[in-house]
Amino acid sequence: MASRPEQPDTRNGAHLSRATLADAPALQAMVNAAYTKYIPRIGRPPAPMNTDYAALIASSAEYDVHVLRAGPDSDAVVGAIILADHAHDDAVHVDNLVVDPAAQGRGYGRVLMDVAEVYAREKGRSALTLHTNEKMVENLGIYAKMGFVEVERRVEDGYHRVYFRKTLAVDLHS
Repeated sequence: MASRPEQPDTRNGAHLSRATLADAPALQAMVNAAYTKYIPRIGRPPAPMNTDYAALIASSAEYDVHVLRAGPDSDAVVGAIILADHAHDDAVHVDNLVVDPAAQGRGYGRVLMDVAEVYAREKGRSALTLHTNEKMVENLGIYAKMGFVEVERRVEDGYHRVYFRKTLAVDLHS
């Protein structure tokens, strides 16, 4: 998955780059900060908190991990998106989209989802898919506002998940 989406309009001078192993500790810390509030609701750490981000970044054949930095000369990671593209699917799966709690409300989540859409189109895919825990009720509304439609609910790995899909508009300018 060596593809890198073109740089979207990132607001506030933020800069997108492909994650490196050096980003793994910052990514883990950001995930922990963003997801800790859900532990009481779910009854255990959300799945993204259990991920080995160094291993994920190293597995570039299966995942593309992109980080959003506060600026082109900044090391501060304010968000990240993990994308999975499987040849047998018509969609790219957004495995995780996370924004540092201190940077939320600035449009970074939308920027990262735009990255996913560009990436999917570059891969020739017609949709995005993602899932979230049913207890993360805020996310259900956010994804609906972004054009995602709930397609199913199921228990997976002991987590009650809600699955979403967004069909991408055909780009008539290609």
